[in-house]
Amino acid sequence: MSGNIDVVVIGGGYAGVMAANRLTRRADVTVTLINPRATFVERIRLHQLASGTHDAVADYRKVLSERVRLVVDTVTRIDAAGRTVLLRDGDALYYDYLVYAVGSGSADSAVPGAAEYAYPVASLEQARRLRAAVDAAPAQAAVTVVGAGPSGIETAAELAEQGRVVTLVCGGVLGSYLHPRGRRSIAKRLTRLGVTVLEGGGTEVTGVSADAVRLADGRVLPSALTIWTAGFGVPDLAARSGLSTDAAGRLRTDETLTSLDDERVIAAGDSAAPSDLPFRMGCQSAVQTGPQAAETVLSRIAGNKPATIDVGFAGQCISLGRGAGVFQFSSKDDRANKQYLGGRPGALLKEAVCWSTVWQLSYEARKPGVRTWWSKDPKRRELLRAASTEAQPIR
Repeated sequence: MSGNIDVVVIGGGYAGVMAANRLTRRADVTVTLINPRATFVERIRLHQLASGTHDAVADYRKVLSERVRLVVDTVTRIDAAGRTVLLRDGDALYYDYLVYAVGSGSADSAVPGAAEYAYPVASLEQARRLRAAVDAAPAQAAVTVVGAGPSGIETAAELAEQGRVVTLVCGGVLGSYLHPRGRRSIAKRLTRLGVTVLEGGGTEVTGVSADAVRLADGRVLPSALTIWTAGFGVPDLAARSGLSTDAAGRLRTDETLTSLDDERVIAAGDSAAPSDLPFRMGCQSAVQTGPQAAETVLSRIAGNKPATIDVGFAGQCISLGRGAGVFQFSSKDDRANKQYLGGRPGALLKEAVCWSTVWQLSYEARKPGVRTWWSKDPKRRELLRAASTEAQPIR
C-alpha cells in the first residue's frame, strides 16, 4: 500500500489508546481516535470516584501520542462498504482500516425498577451521578450494593470505610471468580468494615423501588440508595452497522482480531469476541489486545500475514477501601489459584496496578512498539482445537 494510510480507532479506553499509540510506529499512518469524552477515564477507579477518593480521569495529553488526532464525538454507524464512520454531529470520516474498541458498560437490567431507581457505576457519568447521590444521602441512610463482582465489592468497601451503612447483595456467591481463600479474606475485611453480605440462594434481586430492594426469597431490604453493579454489556454499534456479533453484542473476529465480515475492521478490548472465545472483560486484557490489534493493521499495511493473539492473565486486584485489598493470583488462562496477597500489601499492589496501567499507556505513546509484555496462554490453543473438533460435522 502506497501513500498515506488513514486508520480510525473508535473508543478511547485502555484498548483504544494502546492501539492508537502503537499505530504511530509507521510515519505514513494517520491515526484518528474518536471518543465521546475529552478526557481519559480510569475505569478501574470509578468506585473511588463514587466515594470521593479519586476523580478517575487523566488528560489525554498524558496517555496519547501527539501524533494521534483526538475527535470528541460519538460514532452512530459504521459503513463498512464505504469505509466511513458516521458521527453524531453529522460528519463522516473515511478510513483505510478501522479499530473497533468501544469497550463495555453497565448491562440493561430486566429487574423491575432497576433502571428507574438504581445507580450504575460503569461509566464516568454514572459514577459522578452516584457521587452526587451519596453526598445528598443522610450519613446513616441504608445503602444497598447489588452485585458481588469486583465493582460491587470495591464500591461497598469504599462507602463502608467512610461510615456508610452498606449491604452487599450477591445474588449468589461472593466474588465467584476468586479462590475460596481469597474469598474468605475479602469476606473478613467486609465484616470489619461493617458491610452486611447477603449471599447464596434466594439473594437474587427481583425488584427495586425508591426506598427498598426485594429479594427472591421474599425479603424486603430498606434502601435509601441502591447501587447496581450486576453485569456488563457492550454497545450495539457493530450490530447496528450490520457486522457479525456474538450473543452479547461483541464483534466476532478470528484469532488476529479481524472481523469475520471485513478484513479492514479489527477489534480490541471488551467489545471483541475472537473465535467466539472472548477474554474476561477488563483492563488486563484490553492493554494486551489493543496493541495486538494495531499490529494486525500494521502487518496488513506491510503486506505480511498478521500474527494470532496471545493474552495471558496474572490474576485480579480488588481494593477494599483505602487501607486493604486482595490480589488473587491466577494461571495464565485466568483460573484463580490458592495464592493471594491481602491486607495492606494487597492495597499497595492494587494502587501500583492502577498507576502502572496509565504509565503503560503513556510509555506506548512515547515509545510505540518497544514493549511486548503480554504473557502467553498455551491453553487457548487447546480450547481452539477442541472447539474446532466439536464444530466438525459427523460423517
